[in-house]
Amino acid sequence: MLLHISVGLVMGLIFGIALEKGRVFEPGIIIGQFQLRNWLLIKMFMSAIATTMVIVAVLYGSGIITLHVKPAVYAGNILGGLLFGVGMAVTGACPGTVLAQIGAGYKDAWGILAGALLGAMTYGYLEPVLAPLNAGPGKITLADILPLPFWLLASLVAIIIAVFLFVLEKWRPWRADLGFDYDGVPSGSKQKDDGR
Repeated sequence: MLLHISVGLVMGLIFGIALEKGRVFEPGIIIGQFQLRNWLLIKMFMSAIATTMVIVAVLYGSGIITLHVKPAVYAGNILGGLLFGVGMAVTGACPGTVLAQIGAGYKDAWGILAGALLGAMTYGYLEPVLAPLNAGPGKITLADILPLPFWLLASLVAIIIAVFLFVLEKWRPWRADLGFDYDGVPSGSKQKDDGR
């Protein structure tokens, strides 16, 4: 139990540092991604996904870990993804970035955190009503559908993501996305409490 908590704390710390150093916790960066005018967020997260896929493929292929696949849930994932995406586009935050925003001094982040907690509690109460949305075909993965071992499939998807990111970086270099936040605050600076 203590090991799991320690690993979680270390991973959270690494995630927070990566968010801060990559500046992808800033509301303007997040909102800009949804407006298709800032590509920093997608570059960082797709890089993390590709890296994780390779690491998991190696660990799984060597027998160090086992995969615990959750059942496929289409309606619940579509509705949840829609709510999550709209929330991110409107607030410029998500459950992970809002904590980094609080640490960086973004005053609006406290209201967003309160809304996230209220939403989680509301879901807890409505879960029995929403249970039918969690019906699905059961546990299924691409490795089950395609005649490829998981490690190979994960490696191929990681390569596809890497090629996509290479092309995206050539089209829109990352330095072009470090400018001003949505409210005129230079990217990488702390918001001041000046009534905004």
